[in-house]
Amino acid sequence: MHVLVVHNRYASAQPSGENKVVDQEVALLREAGHRVEVFERRSDDIAARSLAGKAALPLLVPWNPAVRSELAARLRTERPDVVHVHNVFPLLSPAVLAACADAGVPAVATLHNYTQICPPGTLQRDGRPCTECVGSTPLPAVRHGCYRNSRLATVPLAVSLSVNRRRWWTGVERFFCISAAQREVLVRAGMPAERLAVKHNFVPEPGVVREGDGEHLLYLGRLAEAKGVRLLMAAWDEIAAGGGVGVPLVMAGTGPLEREVAAWAAGRDDVRYAGLLDTAECRKAVARSVAVVAPSTWLEAFGLVVVEAMAAGVPTVAAGHGAFVELVDDGVTGLLHRPGEAASLASCIRRVAAEPARNREMGRAARGRYERDFGPAVGLERLVEGYRTAIAGRSALARGGDTRAGRGDGDSR
Repeated sequence: MHVLVVHNRYASAQPSGENKVVDQEVALLREAGHRVEVFERRSDDIAARSLAGKAALPLLVPWNPAVRSELAARLRTERPDVVHVHNVFPLLSPAVLAACADAGVPAVATLHNYTQICPPGTLQRDGRPCTECVGSTPLPAVRHGCYRNSRLATVPLAVSLSVNRRRWWTGVERFFCISAAQREVLVRAGMPAERLAVKHNFVPEPGVVREGDGEHLLYLGRLAEAKGVRLLMAAWDEIAAGGGVGVPLVMAGTGPLEREVAAWAAGRDDVRYAGLLDTAECRKAVARSVAVVAPSTWLEAFGLVVVEAMAAGVPTVAAGHGAFVELVDDGVTGLLHRPGEAASLASCIRRVAAEPARNREMGRAARGRYERDFGPAVGLERLVEGYRTAIAGRSALARGGDTRAGRGDGDSR
């Protein structure tokens, strides 16, 4: 199969699970003998733009005509079987879908978050769940400045969501939802259920699994409010006040709360701030963990770090909402705490650290779940199945005449 992957890479200064998923899927397909090429832009390149180029960037978020022309020409020349779209913000735009229609190539899209129904993609505002824009116009997001706490920065996302909603819903043959929880939210929001398929992200074999009981508790991810970082710090302070759990907490990652986390960890022997780790260091840190902690306050669409812990035979303490509920079997492969409650999180951390034999049992169960549901073989099968479904659907439409709105060369934009 010949696949063209379309992705706007997130800035390299911060860890991106989405970048990681894209790279892993490309490698998986190539190792299986498929021909895979990439059409991408990099957010890192924005810094090198002229002042005029940077000023014009918001205008290209809803629609980038140059990208449409470039991608359509490449598609007509290379004729891939399918285009797999990931992130298109900010440098690609939904114009990539028009390019696919121009060239008559079917498109699939992985929905890594909730940007189809929420401008910032988080379904969260001021640290609490928010669905104010779901099923309506995105004006509330602009009013509240939901993206980067800025009304001005939110406007291009809100405009793109409004003007491109129908294009997304009619221009993609198959959407990959990364959890059943995410699919349920999107169906309730009005997205076409018949095109929404659940395809969990896979995780490669880590090459290292836990031996013994572990050396630390681990938070691994973006240091941001939505990831529950402040919640974890409050829970850990409560644990420390009660005498601790016998092992330190390691905080690894970077993000907007980096200085706050570093200052909080400074001078303590029960907390270590490890900064941004490379892939090999991440795998070692996970494999040396008593448990991995994932206390997100927003409704995670998946939770890659949870499955990475499973692959290493390590249980997880995670928030009991969003995709975590289907990833973590409470009391079997890890523990679920009440979302947003520091006391509940502290209690679960104490429990997971207090019973080594029970912890080892949960680790074995977590590894078994990984092998059944999240390994490379399963990931490849589901990915190729989705491609074949999209190709077959597009072929059927071509034979019967494509009458769906927003398709073909009739689009004058």
